[in-house]
Amino acid sequence: MSWRRHYCGYLFDLDGTLVDTAPDISVALNTALEHEGYEPVSEDHTRHWVGHGARVLLEQALDHQNEPHAAVDAMLKIFIAHYQEHIADRSTPYPGVVAGLSALRARGAKLALVTNKLEHLSVAVLAALDLTRFFDVLVCGDSTKEPKPAAAPALYACKQLKLRVDEVLFVGDSETDVICAHAAGCTVVCVPEGYNHGTAASALGADGVIETFQDLV
Repeated sequence: MSWRRHYCGYLFDLDGTLVDTAPDISVALNTALEHEGYEPVSEDHTRHWVGHGARVLLEQALDHQNEPHAAVDAMLKIFIAHYQEHIADRSTPYPGVVAGLSALRARGAKLALVTNKLEHLSVAVLAALDLTRFFDVLVCGDSTKEPKPAAAPALYACKQLKLRVDEVLFVGDSETDVICAHAAGCTVVCVPEGYNHGTAASALGADGVIETFQDLV
């Protein structure tokens, strides 16, 4: 069955799907690395690693330099402190996101954010970019016992929206989103240019790929 229909609700990933957050995440990552005496990494590397939460991002940066993870706890505090202070210096919504979310809300759809980003950071990003107004529910990396790719975040979002899983469409950018959505029983589509760890959107196993947010409308 085609995913192309109107849904009662939509679950959106944040980083790489709604907002290009990699520039600010990259600066925070390098701040943490350099503070502990490690070499900085390129923004391209950050784009490749992001999506599994801040701790995993730091661990992947250390793995890239063949360094142990002993300093991760200290680096995590530095990363989060810097990122929170510069949460949207260079981060921007992708083209068509605001218009697409506005159109879905105008149609009466319920919208939820389902992200692995910590809640206080997610709230800050949405507020800085004036996106808070679109969402009925926020499910973040610390909202459920297990983050994506477990099914729990998607199931929790559906419960909070008071919708069945077959009434919602999950919109993401990575295999993490696809696995989470399918584990929950949701139809899922991916955007073509996100943080997909080097895998083409068409190869992520989603039910479809959207070229623009207008495809949802």
